[in-house]
Amino acid sequence: MMQFDLGHIWATMGLLSKLVAFALVLMALASVAVVVERLIALARQASETRRFATEARPVMEEWDTAQLVTIADRYRRSALARLVAAAVRRFQRAIDAGEGGVPPVELARREVSRRREAISADLRRGLSVLATVGSVAPFVGLLGTVVGIITAFQSIASTGSGGLGAVSAGIAEALIVTALGLGVAIPAVLCFNYLTTRIASVELALERSAGELIDEMENEHGRSSGEQSLRSAAAA
Repeated sequence: MMQFDLGHIWATMGLLSKLVAFALVLMALASVAVVVERLIALARQASETRRFATEARPVMEEWDTAQLVTIADRYRRSALARLVAAAVRRFQRAIDAGEGGVPPVELARREVSRRREAISADLRRGLSVLATVGSVAPFVGLLGTVVGIITAFQSIASTGSGGLGAVSAGIAEALIVTALGLGVAIPAVLCFNYLTTRIASVELALERSAGELIDEMENEHGRSSGEQSLRSAAAA
């Protein structure tokens, strides 16, 4: 009598079925690696962003751009810190160089847009692996099902009997690989949706913070321009 345990089923599997199962195991390991890496990266990002926001808030109120950039450079894992550092550097460089044509605030806004795209791509690194596994794994499992059914029919042909004993090995092989494919795909899709939602919330917070930063730049640039106009008028 056949023993329906995983070890026995693995031992009776054909080479193609073993290759299919091995491919599914590799997909599962890749999914786990991506999920763990992204969770750690997002946790570090959130922690450093909170510390950066706490430290940078009073400096922002005083509009000490040099100190603000120095603080931001200490929090490399924070998406907000990288965004602020890039925007403030571009804004201050435009003012110091006296670039004409495009206002410094507009240059900073363009830098913010470019940097947000780069940060978004970095936050979503590895999610394509989860999307691929979630969409491909069921079909790989289906391939294992087909292989198992073929094995079952080969058993029928070799024994000349259609009884349960002749087809049980192939059917068990098909069901195990099918279940493995679903067991890999379902967690991958769930983790992909969870990480996508979490990253979208980070991107929304970045967009809001970037808008506040541009507002501060416009206010500061307006005050600086007004003070310069007053000095010019007084000198005249």
